Amino acid sequence: MTELHYASLGDVCARIKSGETTSVQVTETLLERIGRLEGELHAYAMVLADEALETAARLDKARADGQPLGLLHGVPVALKDLLFTKGLATASGTRVMADFIPDEDATVVARLREAGAVVIGKTQLTEGAYGVHHPDIEAPKNPWDPERWPGVSSSGSAVAVAAGLAYGALGSDTGGSIRFPSASCGIVGLKPTYGRVSRHGAFPLAESLDHIGPMTRTVADAARMLQAMAGVDPRDPTSLNEPVPNYGAALAERLAGLKVGVDWDYVGRGVETVVADTIRDALAVLKSLGAEVIEIVMPESYQTLVAQWGITCGVECASAHRKYYPAQKSLYGPVLADLIELGLHPPEGVYAALERTRGVFAEALNKLFDNVELLISPCMPYLPPGTEGIMELANDPERANGLTFTAPFDYSGHPTLSLPAGLSRERLPKSFQLIGPWLGEPVLIGAGSAFENATGFREHPIP
Repeated sequence: MTELHYASLGDVCARIKSGETTSVQVTETLLERIGRLEGELHAYAMVLADEALETAARLDKARADGQPLGLLHGVPVALKDLLFTKGLATASGTRVMADFIPDEDATVVARLREAGAVVIGKTQLTEGAYGVHHPDIEAPKNPWDPERWPGVSSSGSAVAVAAGLAYGALGSDTGGSIRFPSASCGIVGLKPTYGRVSRHGAFPLAESLDHIGPMTRTVADAARMLQAMAGVDPRDPTSLNEPVPNYGAALAERLAGLKVGVDWDYVGRGVETVVADTIRDALAVLKSLGAEVIEIVMPESYQTLVAQWGITCGVECASAHRKYYPAQKSLYGPVLADLIELGLHPPEGVYAALERTRGVFAEALNKLFDNVELLISPCMPYLPPGTEGIMELANDPERANGLTFTAPFDYSGHPTLSLPAGLSRERLPKSFQLIGPWLGEPVLIGAGSAFENATGFREHPIP
């Protein structure tokens, strides 16, 4: 039997509801593991041991009293520390916000609590959810290899889930920050359609690009967490007033007739051979499950969005930090400060031009979905690189831009699902990404779960 800390979220929830175990017992198990491993992994900005045990005890009493039990009843999950938590600091990976204590929970946090989740801690992130950690903060370590990149801003969430320190976690994605860490740490990452999940109470990096989504070890668990979070929120004017389907009903074993689009030039140019081979292998599995592969051509406008993503991000980030920057500039690390400076003094007219290109790209992408139901691509052009070599890779003209497979879909708002696809010869996680049409989470969940069932990847980095 799978060790309790690596059991799926759904399985643990079922065990608690049936009385086989209790939320307190499960929470104690994870807290013991966190106590043993956190010193080397640095996944958490804060561990909420007392609060988690109090919540678990209350949920166990609710079960004993015969009260209705939620989708996540009794299961410990983690929150990226840019999500507001009432009465608890939300630093967003910064020093300037280290003492910021919100007076309310973010909408997604409130919804997870309402579904019965136990918040076991808040995970570490890069400064302001941008590219690197503040110089004073110890970065999370990839549990597969501490010398390898764990991904960017949602890296603490990915490390916690991959190492069995949480059954699921929330991440955010502005240019790839759910997908890069999920790919690097060998877990599932679901970036929902823009507006499907409320951003109220999430400190922004770039409001028009930010997405909040679940990071888990299985597709079914991602579907379960999304079910608990999704839906319109009057406090987020960009949230979608659309019915929320039963995501669990979308889980599938066969994919008869599913049309998957691939642009071989897009997925192969400038990527490592092992990454391109992973796409071919994944398509072979999908075809064996009944899917049809159709060659498509990605809209060329994606290249402009990738190349100039920093302008959009910088302008919107500068707006988000206007309360703190430049008044408290000395508290900022150099990388985030440079982004804000770019946003304060962008090239004339470029931000507006990018907004027009965003619309052109989204319209062209929607037309592709007239003929296919999903697209496939890598998450990253390479396997998790060494932490010391990531900047060299990013600036290598022979390699694809690191944002090539992520940023375009933040601009367009289309949902994506990152999936683990086994291990390389070096025992590093391989991965790929499925991209769905607007509000196409059910088809992503169906294809992802069928792939997962067929391949059976269940390896873990730390016993």
